Amino acid sequence: MKFHDPDALPDTAADSLRKDLGEKASVEAHLGALMEAWNETGSNDPPLERAKKQLEIGRSLKTIDRGREAWPWARDAFDTFAQNDEWEWAADACDVLSQCDQDGSLAALGHGIWLAVTFPTDPDLTLALLQHLVDETPDDSDGAAVAAATAMFIADIRAEGQQRKDLRFFASQLLGQVARRHSHVENQVQFQAWVERLELDQPDKFLVRLRNVVDVLVQEDWWIDRDAIHASLPDN
Repeated sequence: MKFHDPDALPDTAADSLRKDLGEKASVEAHLGALMEAWNETGSNDPPLERAKKQLEIGRSLKTIDRGREAWPWARDAFDTFAQNDEWEWAADACDVLSQCDQDGSLAALGHGIWLAVTFPTDPDLTLALLQHLVDETPDDSDGAAVAAATAMFIADIRAEGQQRKDLRFFASQLLGQVARRHSHVENQVQFQAWVERLELDQPDKFLVRLRNVVDVLVQEDWWIDRDAIHASLPDN
């Protein structure tokens, strides 16, 4: 049986492979159009428009597993967004960079989480970044629990209506998944005891711990001046 021959596979596997091949072909066609537009006018666009095009190119390259090529496009875009205080766009660039599987990807994830939690960014983006942290964290580490609790907190305070309902459901599922893998939690009583033991019902405590997790991800490789940014916030 040849894996690359969809007709030789069982129906479900063949359907999945056809879908994957179709999606890849669609992304590659989109990438081709993006590169053609970039070569024609991209480098002459105003900085923010240029950065948005760079990010979209990087996102497309990442989607088809060309992370090494995606990195410089999304990284340059991040710098432009940061220079212009476009923090949600910068966090979005970090989301792409964190999935490029490069040496700086964990640092990018730390940047993205810090920005997405610090600023009132789209809660969908914020939860996506927090899910990446859960995926990157060992089962027995408290970091995943802190990330999942933060996801629930963000869904509560930033989302409204149907989005809030959807994100709360997603965050609750994520928190339950983390509880099972972290402490083999199997029922509501165990879950409540686990939440209380790890102080996941106290934002003033788990957000501080999230900051510590971010510091571990980034180490000394900060691309922004956090102190200056924090000092510029309205509450300071």
